[in-house]
Amino acid sequence: MSGGGERPELEQVPETALWTLWHRALEARRPDAVLHDPEAVKLVDRIDFPFAERFGASGVQGQLQALRVACFDREVADFLAREPRGTVVCLGDGLETQYWRVDNGRAHWLSVDLPESVALREKLLPPGPRQRYLAADATDLDAWADEVDRDQAVLISAQGLLMYLPPARVRSLIAGCAERFPGGSLVLDAVPRWFGRLASAGRIRGRGYQVPPMPWAMDADERDKLRTASPAVVAVRDVRPTGGRGLLGALLPLAMTVPPLASRRLSVTVLDFAERSGQP
Repeated sequence: MSGGGERPELEQVPETALWTLWHRALEARRPDAVLHDPEAVKLVDRIDFPFAERFGASGVQGQLQALRVACFDREVADFLAREPRGTVVCLGDGLETQYWRVDNGRAHWLSVDLPESVALREKLLPPGPRQRYLAADATDLDAWADEVDRDQAVLISAQGLLMYLPPARVRSLIAGCAERFPGGSLVLDAVPRWFGRLASAGRIRGRGYQVPPMPWAMDADERDKLRTASPAVVAVRDVRPTGGRGLLGALLPLAMTVPPLASRRLSVTVLDFAERSGQP
């Protein structure tokens, strides 16, 4: 199954952006979907790309991807319920359609990605009046941090990004966010170490898609080590998927609690940052 007839410039865009888009849309098409994402479905229908031929059409993979994405959606929605006019900063946004799933009509959104990805995003997902796209390296805080309104609460999202970075850059990014956005939070995901080893060895592939190397990995029970990136990281919290369907939904609670699966799973984590000294 291919998408539609539109042929945007895809050569310079990481294939992972198309992979995640495809699996969100695959799940969203189901009548019993765990993630409703009509914008992703529209994009797949527009883009002339052999999605199914490259990525397959696994219902399990689609649901797993959707459950991971839903963890981020839940955190952003909770943040906007507390801070309706806050700012959501999305690092390495690719073709993520979260804005259309959880926006509250008052928040501001900043998407930071490499120039070729921003150019594709602007073509396929033109920004609205409260959205801004910035072409920059998401790991270079000097390139984007000053573009964020510090007068409002800030939530930074690094979805599907950090595993592709060297560990030293992950640590530097966490520290930089903690120190530049006092009182803010960062939500991120990590693959477990066994998965990172296989990906980096080129041993995970399906059909025509080769999973890229993943230099940074973290077992779920290691999340507290993220505090060591900066003294400004004051709290670490696990975000667990909910609402799975079928056999996967039945097994998910076991995977979250029973060793060794509980530690060797993909994890979503929220880091809270200290308020600035003298700040209420």
